[in-house]
Amino acid sequence: MSSTTLSKLQRVPLREVWKHEAAEFTPWLAEQDNLDTLAEVLGLSELVLEATEHSVGDFKLDILCTDGDDQIIIENQLEETDHKHLGQLLAYAAGVGAKKVVWLAQSFRPEHRSALEFLNDNTTDDLIFFGVEVELWRIGDSPTAPKFEVVVKPNDWVKTSRDDVRKARDDSPTKQLQQRFWVELKKYLDKNAPHIRHQAARPQHWLVIAIGRSRFALGITANTRDERIGVELYIVSSTSKCTFRSV
Repeated sequence: MSSTTLSKLQRVPLREVWKHEAAEFTPWLAEQDNLDTLAEVLGLSELVLEATEHSVGDFKLDILCTDGDDQIIIENQLEETDHKHLGQLLAYAAGVGAKKVVWLAQSFRPEHRSALEFLNDNTTDDLIFFGVEVELWRIGDSPTAPKFEVVVKPNDWVKTSRDDVRKARDDSPTKQLQQRFWVELKKYLDKNAPHIRHQAARPQHWLVIAIGRSRFALGITANTRDERIGVELYIVSSTSKCTFRSV
């Protein structure tokens, strides 16, 4: 009777691959493929790089991104979380007016998980915090593979949807109609095209969808006055016209 030989997953120390956080890990994470992977894990429509080592006063924010709607900051640690980085995280968020805050680390101390959960529960609905542990794994002699594990997230997409629905009930009939339309469209996309990443449904006349290419996005518009639905291509770049002509 034959037996199948299986290899074992081996955890690889982060410092074995990235010796220096600012010089090696941050540039790796800032590559669009890796930002796309992180966005998918977080449930964000996209992460588009704006800057690395971005100046905030006398300090440097690791990564500044946008998701087409909001500024997003990412602070990295290749060790266990500490109070210093928690303070930096809040200072950077205030300095750039970020609406989404991502803290990446090798591991999270219980008190820092609790701090992020407290912030998610007690700040405004449009300010949200994520805690993400970074892991490296190898099978036998295979190349090392990264893994992002979300350990703290907002009661978020549940809380946001609930608040949006409640707000829509208090809005005008047009806003209520917009809210219902996007909620139903999101349900359809989640069922029939789960690979498509989109922003949260809100009582407004547009919905932004990522198309898997940095600085490009689709905007679906619903004109209730003329009863028309449209799709627009957005190119977020200082050279957008040249980029459009080259596509």
